[in-house]
Amino acid sequence: MYGYDQNAGGQQYGAPPPPQQPPHGHQGQPGAGYGEQPLYPEPAPPSLADAVRAFTTGTMAPEDFQQIFSTSKVYCPRGDNPGFLALHNTQQPVIPMFTSLKELRRYAGKESKYFVITGAEVLDLLPTGYGFVLDMEGQHRMVFDAKAVEQMVDYAMRQMYG
Repeated sequence: MYGYDQNAGGQQYGAPPPPQQPPHGHQGQPGAGYGEQPLYPEPAPPSLADAVRAFTTGTMAPEDFQQIFSTSKVYCPRGDNPGFLALHNTQQPVIPMFTSLKELRRYAGKESKYFVITGAEVLDLLPTGYGFVLDMEGQHRMVFDAKAVEQMVDYAMRQMYG
């Protein structure tokens, strides 16, 4: 049992014994045992920057892009007050966001203030009627107007709640 040693009358506490691990994996194959790295690791999911490139070139479906966006870090410039900085010199107000700190610094400068959130948090916190621009100064800039943001939120809600 975990938590105490039964042979000592239940009075002494101790850690459970470490799990026994065979020296080699299943049927003598190295690398397949408990706690060992598999021979063929799962490929890493694409980064948000990779997803932006794939989506803007038409090689990634919108659902796949949104899945990656939702779990990725997004870098947002900020001012002295908490919250998003919005650009109002566009047809609709948009918020600049970036796939990396490097992209943000290209736009806002080396000493700029910023915060980092996930794409899912962006969709949750973005004010109604606002869109956003990913990698404004990048080669594969993406603009999501307010309607596109609403569609992303609707899709996320369907995925979450059915």
